[in-house]
Amino acid sequence: MQNFYNLVYREEEREMMKFCVDQGIAVIPWSPLARGYLAREGAVALGEGASTVRGRTDAYPRALQLGSRQDEAIRRRVGEAADKYGVKPVVIALAWCCRSPTSRRRSSGVSKPHHLADAVAALALKLDARTVARLEEPYHPKEVVGHS
Repeated sequence: MQNFYNLVYREEEREMMKFCVDQGIAVIPWSPLARGYLAREGAVALGEGASTVRGRTDAYPRALQLGSRQDEAIRRRVGEAADKYGVKPVVIALAWCCRSPTSRRRSSGVSKPHHLADAVAALALKLDARTVARLEEPYHPKEVVGHS
């Protein structure tokens, strides 16, 4: 199963992840960095004012309403965890996805050489329970996106 799954969009936990565990189905997290949102520090502009082509042209982040107070709180905590562990925020976000009992994909979104180094670093990083709880705490259910 390939689910849109990351720290700022965890709606698959409601039913699908439980079903996958029950049935022994592996999950490949799609967009574990939330379209790059969790990889960046500071303000993230979407739409016409964005600094990247994806930010200007990709409608999916707008559909997800990335940048809400909840999302920003999670992104800040990703940054704090990165400081604690001495790694980039992207490594924290990937390590969080890799710790899932259903996750079978260990290198997500590798399209440039430096992405591979981040993915490898995420494999080596084991987040402690307190850090995981802190990363997950601000999340509250959202409207399901992407299914019609």
